[in-house]
Amino acid sequence: MPKDDELWLDEASGPLVRPYALVRGRTRPGRPELDVVTQLLTSWRGPDQSTLSVEHLEILRLCVRPLSVAEVAAYLDTPIVVAKVLISDLIDRGAIVAGPMSRSAVRPDRKLLQAVLEGVRRL
Repeated sequence: MPKDDELWLDEASGPLVRPYALVRGRTRPGRPELDVVTQLLTSWRGPDQSTLSVEHLEILRLCVRPLSVAEVAAYLDTPIVVAKVLISDLIDRGAIVAGPMSRSAVRPDRKLLQAVLEGVRRL
């Protein structure tokens, strides 16, 4: 147990805060549909910022231009799950808009590709 005069500080990395402390022990995001490639953008009608944590405010600042969930996690230097929980909080408050979720790739029609190839060969 640390003494009162000891600080929870690592000189190389700064204050030590466990990731689960940032999200008050929550391990599942409120929005399970969030994917690492989901695009995020700060909403024009943001919430009362006095009730937000420093991490929430940082996400709002980062997302003034579209960013993916993975990029937000990287900028915050937190695990993806922690970023998803924080982002879910902001989506629920209407502060962040989540873009279309990841789309599955559609394989092009073989006949169409063959027609394009033949057209290119004729040139």
